[in-house]
Amino acid sequence: MSKIIIGAGETKHVGWIVTQEADFNLLSERDWEKHAEHGIDAILMEHVLEHLTLEEGKRAMKFAYQYLNDGGYIRAAVPDAFFQNEAYQNLVQIGGPGPKNHPAASHKIVYDYCTFSSVFTENGFSVTLYEYCDEKGNFHYRYWNPDDGMVGRSFRFDTRNSPDKLGMVSIILDAHKEFVV
Repeated sequence: MSKIIIGAGETKHVGWIVTQEADFNLLSERDWEKHAEHGIDAILMEHVLEHLTLEEGKRAMKFAYQYLNDGGYIRAAVPDAFFQNEAYQNLVQIGGPGPKNHPAASHKIVYDYCTFSSVFTENGFSVTLYEYCDEKGNFHYRYWNPDDGMVGRSFRFDTRNSPDKLGMVSIILDAHKEFVV
């Protein structure tokens, strides 16, 4: 079973292959072919797709659908455009909040749950939303298993959150490629 973390940064999980942008360009079919040589069963992307334009994200997920094994899935997380917190929105905005070396400096989109889901559904995936804010800013949560792809910037695992106050949220979803019989 091949499980890949795309844009891993310092993230490492037992059983997962770690890649960085220099190792795996999501817009390169050649890179998808190289990493799918033995098949891909699971992909984890935490705060990656906001560094691509909407159209680039859709193109990358078209490749993902093509190279992911039947029955495989992608766990993906991005910043949430509907989270009603001014400091958070300043942090995740397109172009980032400040110097060019800030991680958010290369943000090209801030997704809401509908637009983010469409990146996958338009490419044939079925989507399960786990964490997101709706149009009114209400936070929605559905249990997800971290063993299937750990997302640190999440309700349960980010230390900036408490049961009384949210400090850091993400849109978190699984995109499933149906098993074809």
